[in-house]
Amino acid sequence: MSETILAIDIGSTKICAIIAEVVDSRVKILGHGITKSQGIKKGAITNIELASKTIKKAVNDAKRIAGSNISTATVSISNAYAKSLNSTGVVNIPHKDISIKEITRVMQTALYNANVPNEYDVIHVLPYNFRVDGQDYIEDPYGMNASRMEVDVNIIMTQKSNLSNLKKAVHAAGIEIEGIVLSGYASAISSINEDEKELGVAVIDLGGQTSNLIIHTGNSIRYNDFLGVGSNHITNDLSMALHTPLQVAEDVKVNHGNLSETSNEIIELPIIGDEENKNSVSLDIVHSVIYSRVEEILMILANSLEKSSLKDQIGAGIILTGGMTKLKGIRELAQSIFSAMPVRIAKTTTDIEGLFDELKDPFYSTVLGLLLYKSGQNTQYEINFQQEILHTKEVHVENLSDIKIANTINEVEDNQKETKPQDTTQNHKTDKSDTFSFDDLPNISEENHNPFKKLANWAKQLF
Repeated sequence: MSETILAIDIGSTKICAIIAEVVDSRVKILGHGITKSQGIKKGAITNIELASKTIKKAVNDAKRIAGSNISTATVSISNAYAKSLNSTGVVNIPHKDISIKEITRVMQTALYNANVPNEYDVIHVLPYNFRVDGQDYIEDPYGMNASRMEVDVNIIMTQKSNLSNLKKAVHAAGIEIEGIVLSGYASAISSINEDEKELGVAVIDLGGQTSNLIIHTGNSIRYNDFLGVGSNHITNDLSMALHTPLQVAEDVKVNHGNLSETSNEIIELPIIGDEENKNSVSLDIVHSVIYSRVEEILMILANSLEKSSLKDQIGAGIILTGGMTKLKGIRELAQSIFSAMPVRIAKTTTDIEGLFDELKDPFYSTVLGLLLYKSGQNTQYEINFQQEILHTKEVHVENLSDIKIANTINEVEDNQKETKPQDTTQNHKTDKSDTFSFDDLPNISEENHNPFKKLANWAKQLF
């Protein structure tokens, strides 16, 4: 069975929409559209009308290539105004076997126990540790035999105003939202492999106007942080330091940005407001400006990692993703800042078919993560923003014979045997499961005010 899905990454520098087909959890890209962001700054919607126009253009480009008219989408939301808190839920297991019903109950209990501020809406409830009868670090409690189950969850929430503005911008573009995913969470899904999930890993997404830190240990995300600085700030620094227009500074960053090597080569750059003259600039100055800004960003994120108290649980080290990773030498610089921790640049995921060359770039890790999230690669048993629990288990309808709405006939007769003296003169040779008498109904009231008893008496008079 196939399903067509639409993912929209609403970033500060670009809007990327991808339409894909999911067949047996495998994703195949059908079309994509990319536009420059407008009405969005540092991850927040600042102009709903402009934002909706750019979203609509990206989606229409994707629809034209894919030949699809899909109108529902899974969209990203920035870490800008997101916060997280931890909570715990505990439930007893009356029937001793843990089913989806019990897992849902313990997840909802953990959410209920959390002190979520009134001005925030929950977008993810992520379980990172299950305990069954006191046994810790249960990977999957489903089907286990137990009398008690506990769960530790990380609840990710965002400001209601931020979420409302995002919904308005997407709806104005003619798209209905069926899923909202934290951008850092989506980037982590497309960047982390199974070994890194097992060992614990930190994902740093270095975007255009923002940078995100996500720490994944246990079964899911444990920590997320946000920094309102990205590669566009490098462009601004170059523009001011070299007195050159922003677009020229961007070209200098892309073509000459190098964090590992310096050069005394001289380049000619136009001067802001002066179309006749040019300024001679050494690439050594360019290197110094870029190095200072990137070092500052990585140092702030390194301090955030220390504050998380989870550094000791990150055995797989650091993964760098996002557009800034195209700067030459950034891995080596990060390696020197995150000492004693391995650092790698995120690779293109192999779980997606039909990946265009343009999308094989860490710049698009978030939108690819949205596709994988929608295809089922989310955290098992998480509660999404629609308060639905997401899982891959097949839920079978319980046998109706096991459901007891009231006393069965046999239970009524057994009760009567215990309360009445046994009649030894009458020999009951008929199978009791095949016979039923209105007299067998329990007499709840001595004054015969029971409506069921009245109905029985009326029926006996008729027949």
